Amino acid sequence: MKVGVVTFPGSLDDADAQRAVRIGGHEAVALWHGDHDLRGVDAVVLPGGFSYGDYLRCGAISRFSPVMTEVIEAAGKGMPVLGICNGFQILCESHLLPGALIRNDHRKFVCRDQRLRIENASTAWTSSYDEGAEITVVLKNGEGGFVADAETLDRLEGEGRVVARYLDVNPNGSLRDIAGVTNERGNVVGLMPHPEHAVEELTGSGTDGLGFFTSLAAAAFA
Repeated sequence: MKVGVVTFPGSLDDADAQRAVRIGGHEAVALWHGDHDLRGVDAVVLPGGFSYGDYLRCGAISRFSPVMTEVIEAAGKGMPVLGICNGFQILCESHLLPGALIRNDHRKFVCRDQRLRIENASTAWTSSYDEGAEITVVLKNGEGGFVADAETLDRLEGEGRVVARYLDVNPNGSLRDIAGVTNERGNVVGLMPHPEHAVEELTGSGTDGLGFFTSLAAAAFA
């Protein structure tokens, strides 16, 4: 598959996401936030890791980038879209996913290897995992707390739309330990931890994050 990776102003992890896409067996296509087309890609990654922190509320700013008009339209037609960290913010701000990301409850930036449980292995981005699989990937955020009203949280839980949940410790105050969610169709996923930093044995916390990218092969076949 051709997977577009969008670079926003201040992006830090776009190159890492492109590498993860290639290791996952796909062609990475660099997209600029000012692009007005998606250059024929089959899926899109909105990477995270803004080099100046979360102080400018990057998700709120980046949702107005021209490329997001195209991403929103394509997602509505079923294109797989993955938002990581600040990319998760953008998906929520763009109303592709419910809820919002706010400052960590301890008001500090956190960087750690984080254990997760995969709660939904039927999305376009998680089908390589077994449901209930426990994995470890890198987490780094200052605005990582996922929040929503009780009705929305109950709906996400009831419809099986919680994709991943924090284990051992809740690093940022996310309600119900939620680390990632999906839309009703299962093609759009937002994830606060960084699977792109866990795709090689040489660096990071291992290769537990690779499944988020190899899952696209099954999505393409479907």
